[in-house]
Amino acid sequence: MLLDTASLYFRAYFGVPDSVRAPDGTPVNAVKGLLDFIARLVQDHHPDDLVACMDADWRPQWRVDLIPSYKAHRVAEAHAEGPDEEETPDTLAPQVPVIEEVLDALGIARVGVAGYEADDVIGTLATAAAGPVDIVTGDRDLYQLIDDARGVRVLYPLKGVGSLHLTDEAALREKYGVDGAGYVDLALLRGDPSDGLPGVPGIGEKTAAKLIDAYGDLAGIMAAVDDPRSKLTPSQRKRLDEARDYVAVAPTVVRVARDVPLPDFDPALPSEPLHPEALEELAERWGLGGALRRLLLALER
Repeated sequence: MLLDTASLYFRAYFGVPDSVRAPDGTPVNAVKGLLDFIARLVQDHHPDDLVACMDADWRPQWRVDLIPSYKAHRVAEAHAEGPDEEETPDTLAPQVPVIEEVLDALGIARVGVAGYEADDVIGTLATAAAGPVDIVTGDRDLYQLIDDARGVRVLYPLKGVGSLHLTDEAALREKYGVDGAGYVDLALLRGDPSDGLPGVPGIGEKTAAKLIDAYGDLAGIMAAVDDPRSKLTPSQRKRLDEARDYVAVAPTVVRVARDVPLPDFDPALPSEPLHPEALEELAERWGLGGALRRLLLALER
């Protein structure tokens, strides 16, 4: 089981009231919400291995170099000369280091790699896995990894993680008309405002799916642009032709990396805390009480 950790703690933050606070008054709603999410996932799905995948770099420069608008609207200029920082709610950012400390004390594998997003870590682990993989994310970008033959599916939270939409190739085809491999082409043609991907003007989701169905993939679609006998409408041909520069670089940006150099780590789900004393101190300092007990009980079982 691979967790898109930021996606889940964002959901926890907005799903649990910020009146949930530590003894010193600091909000810990994202921390406690995430612990409850993980407890529920362990209880319901019994994974042998579980990895909390992290965004070491939420907006890698190599993606920005190709498409400068990539996630540009999420940037908060914290310092005129400083690095980009993702605009997150004021009371969420301080909770992230607490989440990391708690996961480490529990002994739950936490993996992030400089220069890469959590999606890339997930892509690399899912590609290398020998057995079935459940990816837990609220991010549709990871639909591209779905592969029935290898048992890779996405569990998409509808409400918390008690209600997950199991997305396999059949569900993907039913909703979008493509398989996992085709989802990259669909996404880049359609565009995604939340990621700053412009897409091809005038090519929406349904049109993109029809083009992929008719011509196989992006390369086939662009070959059709150059083929006067193809059945593209004049408008489609013109728009795709004008978008050649974008279409040339977008696949590299939209595809998750599958060859991230990962550090050594133990993905096995622990049955007891790796550092019990440190965990006890964290539980007391941040008032994690019931949420931590529920997770420890789920791990023990």
